[in-house]
Amino acid sequence: MRLGVLDVGSNTVHLLAVDAHRGARPLPAFSHKAELRLAELLDEDGAIGPEGVDRLVATIADAVQAAEDKGCEDVLAFATSAVREATNADHVLARVRAETGADLQVLTGAEEARLTFLAARRWFGWSAGRLLVLDIGGGSLEIAYGLDEAPDAAVSLPLGAGRLTAGRLPGDPPDATDVRALRRHVRAEIARTVGEFSRLGGPDHTVATSKTFRQLARIGGAARSADGPYVQRQLSRSSLEEWVPKLAAMTTEQRADLPGVSDGRAPQLLAGALVAEAAMDLFDVEVLEICPWALREGVILRRLDRMPAT
Repeated sequence: MRLGVLDVGSNTVHLLAVDAHRGARPLPAFSHKAELRLAELLDEDGAIGPEGVDRLVATIADAVQAAEDKGCEDVLAFATSAVREATNADHVLARVRAETGADLQVLTGAEEARLTFLAARRWFGWSAGRLLVLDIGGGSLEIAYGLDEAPDAAVSLPLGAGRLTAGRLPGDPPDATDVRALRRHVRAEIARTVGEFSRLGGPDHTVATSKTFRQLARIGGAARSADGPYVQRQLSRSSLEEWVPKLAAMTTEQRADLPGVSDGRAPQLLAGALVAEAAMDLFDVEVLEICPWALREGVILRRLDRMPAT
């Protein structure tokens, strides 16, 4: 069957259509993406403003039409931290449902972490042993750890690259004082969670998902996206330690000129790098591997697991 997954994230609204059946890996058939950066559209009261809601509804309507055009039998629609934490989330969800027919399911942060972990486990398999999975989104950082398909520990922290950039790095390039303050804040937040994971023992393999990690790996010398998903891509802590001060000194325009960095993500790259560096340092990770599968694939895999055997 052809399934559509509509991911309303903090940075983008992304429809992924896949051809899938139970027991087989889902094969991407079509992708439709629009960049909204919802995490940056929250007002002082934490609500998505009228213009942001209008744009969101129109974008979802386009995605729903694209899913229909491409023959999707069903669309699994979900939203993450930007909608989850908006003070007018109920109003936003009601408008989306009424005007587009999409019934957005709002995932909790822990659900995000668990589903992303499932995707990473299926990608790397049982031979990877105990997995530590890191995922930096626009609104939150997810961390999960475990030996099985369900993690033994999973947390979500409000350390998304878009959220931190909008709230704590106003300059272009940012002021050194703001960068230092953000670094302290990020490390304090992550450090509170380390004990929950360290008591379970060290991981056998550490992996990361998300556009932020892929871009950081790319500027550190990893292969291009065009080289395909089966090329191993790694990110080292030493590379991050080298790049963070460089990124802090760059303007958004200069970051956008780096290999693999898009115009839309360039403003967030420094905040994402600070989060990635802190997580690798505090969890004592020297090198991590980039996983091509993430939350969307986790949603698909869970749906396929629940389908009756034929």
